[in-house]
Amino acid sequence: MAKAASPARAWIGTIVFLLLAPGVVAGFIPWLISGWRWYDWGGAAWVVVPIAWIAIAVGAAFLLHAFALFALHGGTPAPVAPTETLVVTGVYRFVRNPMYLAVLTIILGQALLFGSWWLVLYAVIALAAVVAFVKGYEEPTLTDTYGEQYLDYRRNVPGWWPRLTPWRA
Repeated sequence: MAKAASPARAWIGTIVFLLLAPGVVAGFIPWLISGWRWYDWGGAAWVVVPIAWIAIAVGAAFLLHAFALFALHGGTPAPVAPTETLVVTGVYRFVRNPMYLAVLTIILGQALLFGSWWLVLYAVIALAAVVAFVKGYEEPTLTDTYGEQYLDYRRNVPGWWPRLTPWRA
């Protein structure tokens, strides 16, 4: 298992990784694709635009919460500087992959706000890449690192569709 980082180092590493990974995937690339040009939804704007902003805001809130949990556990979400203990608190009691779901929610909110089918296609490609990463690297690594604790967590908390009630280890 990884050695816990100092609190300052954990927070700095977490923030840097937030900017480098989700910042690029849910911010920079969608900007490249859409130019962040608002779509004219006409009379439907009063419904569509608030839904888009709610999706973006909820995704961002869950993403920031999930990232903060890693720093609070003395590590980062980055594979090179993980936590010493398995993070199974907060949103992780409901779903195993809240960061990925949050990023996809942000991208889809932008797709709606900007009326961009290219962003929808990008979200599908990002989802496929994330699922391949989770199945090919993340789950085997977490199993090797945390053993039965992770397997128990995995049996009780779904990867992609959140539980209605929080899991209690």
